[in-house]
Amino acid sequence: MSKKISFGAAVAFMAIIAAATFSITWIMAERNFNDKTHNLVEREKMYDKLAEVDDYVRQNYIGTITESALRDALAAGYLEGSGDIYARYYDAAAYARQKQDYSNQYVQIGIATHMNDDGYIMVDEVYPDSPAQAAGIQAGDLITRIDDTDVTADNYREAAAMLYGEAGTKMNLLVRRGVEETLISDLTRRFVETPSVNSTMLDGAIALVVIKEFNDVTPEQFTKQVDQMIGDGALAFIFDVRGVDTGTLYSVTQVLDKLLPSGPLVSSTDKNGETTLLASSDERSVDLPMAVLVDEKTSGEAELFAVAIRDYNKGQIIGVKTAGKGTMQEIFPLTDGSAIEITTARYNPPYSPSFDGEGVQPDFEVRLSEEGQKGSDPAFDTQLKKAVEAVQVSMNAMNATVVITDEDILDDSRPESVSSAEESDEIPEEESSPEEEASSEESSEDASSEQSAAQNISSETDTSSQAG
Repeated sequence: MSKKISFGAAVAFMAIIAAATFSITWIMAERNFNDKTHNLVEREKMYDKLAEVDDYVRQNYIGTITESALRDALAAGYLEGSGDIYARYYDAAAYARQKQDYSNQYVQIGIATHMNDDGYIMVDEVYPDSPAQAAGIQAGDLITRIDDTDVTADNYREAAAMLYGEAGTKMNLLVRRGVEETLISDLTRRFVETPSVNSTMLDGAIALVVIKEFNDVTPEQFTKQVDQMIGDGALAFIFDVRGVDTGTLYSVTQVLDKLLPSGPLVSSTDKNGETTLLASSDERSVDLPMAVLVDEKTSGEAELFAVAIRDYNKGQIIGVKTAGKGTMQEIFPLTDGSAIEITTARYNPPYSPSFDGEGVQPDFEVRLSEEGQKGSDPAFDTQLKKAVEAVQVSMNAMNATVVITDEDILDDSRPESVSSAEESDEIPEEESSPEEEASSEESSEDASSEQSAAQNISSETDTSSQAG
């Protein structure tokens, strides 16, 4: 028996629903209004304080204020006060140089450097086809003076920046090699495309691929060198991302797409808790044993690279726990040519939990010896040695599988099946008894079954060989 709802009850029910909906909407709107009002009040407090400071300084400061420097300092101070440890402010010149860095077009003389213990600029690498190479500068050289400025620990950052400038401008360097100093005059700055990927073939057909950073040109260089190593007969890969702490998401996902099969590469979680898939890989992959070298300076995109390879069971990670920077920074250009860089989301690897604040724990924890830390002799690189051992285990396992399969196929102890055509050439046909016919049928079935099994094994062997 169906029950009918009276018109009055229906109207009352709809009124309750409408009231509830209105209440929820009102609460949300009020909360949003309160948030905006609170933000507005806080902003007003900030502007009032800044105006008060500005008044006191302009009325009482004995020195001269440089307005552009003041604005730059205000922007930088705001970011520092935000609590975002990765936030950065770029003035117009720094932002222009930063964009050149990511495109890997350095307007200098073609060298990679760092500050040595004495505060001098030490040359780590001289790039091919660069003004520095043409001038005879070598890795290990010390730059002690640029034009009229002596390089010291106190002014190192400013001195290193002097290496950069507009294309076509010149500079003079005082270079120390050993105990001798040489003045190199009129070095011309120009665009130099610098390699972000280097590769070499180790013993045992193991390719060592060193990635220096994940910038805009890295995917193309990486693909070219991996393909070349495979063409040269590489049977395994070791990827070295030790010390890599800069990069772009586009670059690292393009590199991973070259190596990994179809599936997710990275997703992000924003300030509202919303997760978005950012990149996936296609079906093409490199099916060879792999290992990844990391250290405590491996950070950001380089950490994602290592974890993704492990998530897909493509290789193991060797070294020490990484830096644990699993966040995304985004650059926002400002109207005056400057820019700010702030953290906008967290990385999520393909299948592992976020490594932000935790770091990536290697499969094999290996610390460099004191000699290995100098980086001059690969013979002391204990991490590289362990990586070689790891990929050799995988290579031996693959080879063992192929050897066992081949032995199964060529096993002489197995009964051979003889074709009826061969039997007719050598054995005359004779009438057989029912028992002999049954025995013959069983033998034929056994032989046919074994032949089919051998074909299946052979097919698996071919597939394994192609995959390797």
